[in-house]
Amino acid sequence: MSEDKVRSIDGATVELLEKARKENISTAFTRADEIKPCPIGIEESCCKICAMGPCRLPRSKKDVAKERKGVCGATIDTVVARNFARKIAAGAASHSDHAREVVETFIKTARGKAQEFVIKDEIKLLAVALDFGIAIEGRDIKDIAIELGEKALKEFGKQHGELIYISKAPLKRQEIWRKYGVVPRGIDREVVEIMHRTHMGVDQDYRHIIQQATRTALADGWGGSMISTDLQDIMFGTPVPVLGRINLGVLKEEQVNVIVHGHEPLLPELLVVASRDPEIKALTEKAGAKGINLAGMCCSANEVLMRHGIPCAGNFLQQELALVTGAVEVMTVDVQCEMQGLQSVAECFHTKLITTSDRAKIEGALHIEFHPEDGLDTAKKILKMAIENYPNRRHAVYIPDHSQDIVAGFSHETINYLLGGLFRASYRPLNDNIINGRIRGVAGVVGCNNVRTPHDEGHITMIKELIKNDVIVLTTGCAAMACGKAGLLTPEAAQQFAGSGLAEVCEAVGIPPVLHLGSCVDNSRILIAATAMVKEGGLGDDISDLPAAGAAPEWMSEKALAIGQYFVASGVFTVFGTTWPTLGSENVTKHLFEEYEEMYKGMWAYEPDHEKAAQLMIAHIDKKRKALGLEKARERVLFDMAMRRALE
Repeated sequence: MSEDKVRSIDGATVELLEKARKENISTAFTRADEIKPCPIGIEESCCKICAMGPCRLPRSKKDVAKERKGVCGATIDTVVARNFARKIAAGAASHSDHAREVVETFIKTARGKAQEFVIKDEIKLLAVALDFGIAIEGRDIKDIAIELGEKALKEFGKQHGELIYISKAPLKRQEIWRKYGVVPRGIDREVVEIMHRTHMGVDQDYRHIIQQATRTALADGWGGSMISTDLQDIMFGTPVPVLGRINLGVLKEEQVNVIVHGHEPLLPELLVVASRDPEIKALTEKAGAKGINLAGMCCSANEVLMRHGIPCAGNFLQQELALVTGAVEVMTVDVQCEMQGLQSVAECFHTKLITTSDRAKIEGALHIEFHPEDGLDTAKKILKMAIENYPNRRHAVYIPDHSQDIVAGFSHETINYLLGGLFRASYRPLNDNIINGRIRGVAGVVGCNNVRTPHDEGHITMIKELIKNDVIVLTTGCAAMACGKAGLLTPEAAQQFAGSGLAEVCEAVGIPPVLHLGSCVDNSRILIAATAMVKEGGLGDDISDLPAAGAAPEWMSEKALAIGQYFVASGVFTVFGTTWPTLGSENVTKHLFEEYEEMYKGMWAYEPDHEKAAQLMIAHIDKKRKALGLEKARERVLFDMAMRRALE
């Protein structure tokens, strides 16, 4: 037990790691002990894009002055830039392919060809249609939705011009992007161009490679991810604050436990619907269970949590441990962040692992593809399999007694309403309290878990330090779930953990000091919130002027790099922990850590000490406050109509 306490700060995780070790079950934690990270690969000083290599280019202790080159003559700067760019391309492709699936389902929904899916938020439909330049007056909702879906789909294959959502950014930010030639043309085009440029013998100027990496990341943040978030809100409802519970203790011994794991909320939405069907309830009683218990894992968890209050079983590094409880009848997985090790753990128990996406299979797992045309039928089929599997439990069930109340569902629209009310919804109270000093600034803390650092420790150490210093935190993904388990996602947390100024504001509004904004594609909500703060006035005329910073202290996936890159390119100081993938090249690192601040007014930083990383963010926030003349409390300068129009 004591050995695992340093692997995670979460009690449920520690207990189940002990159980897994006693039963000789392999998990990500034990495999990490067996496999040490490659010191050359960790700083990306290795090129393997052609068969003349791989070319390993570590620093030479004997000859420091020797220039490091591959067989083809590629310098270490080119090699590191290529590797960094390819990771961003993969991350952007992941989020954007998710978005494409959502758009195609949206179109089928609008045409009445998606089983059980409907347009739930007509107000947001109209707002988004206007963003796309679609006429709405006197038109049927169905026709507007079809046109919106078709226009959104064209954003992926567009070859020229600019992505439509670029116009949502502050005007000054758009000018910076155009100056440096990084405005995305089409989502797919930017990903393809990176893959071409980084092929052997193509682009060999590290700054030019990174320029395209930036363009591709922006195609994710201000393209694919933003489209996905908006259309999911329209189909499934824009999130509003909802009470839920989190951690592995949400599993129920006397119920049929079904875990939805992954990132696409399409099937999970219908599993919620199907679980309430009288036929399914009757079958559950017949099997001797007291009900069906749906629980989420990873970002699918965030999606069904914030729209339905479905409990969240855990984040990335808890996925195998959920099965170690012996209580899970079925786990469905779609795309992104599913460990292949799930199947070997499932085989130790009675659990059925079901892959549901046509893009992702796991050897040994059962494959039942989800298609929106017959989605409800598929959901019922999966639940019936889970019910039939309930009597087959082979081991004594062990569910840790760890769960925590949380409040989730803080969309941009909800924050707007909570701050200003129904008739005067605005970010004015937030801006006012930053100006008067009660709130020091805003931080976005997002990202994954990484087994190379204690599970959840980075998120919680950093966020507690931020809110203690009156910095309100916006969070998504696995970071949000870590906050929930630590008790930071309830209004009561403000009095316990926040500084006096932030606590006062949270108490007045009735919100936690850490706001759960959704899944990892929902990082686009943070961009929209930052833009709303700029347009409200009094805090500069660009995102880079805001007293704001971002971080991913436990990042591990290529998606995290794409997210970080689009935040930096949007003007946000962004700190990553654990490792950093350009340390093999001093020039590439300097370009991202220093030259980017001059170019994009945002820059990267790397700090594996989580408390020090928080202090870097606070120092940056203070620098921005000083630049705005906010060292001392002052009254807010109200923008007149002419000033507001200048920002549009």
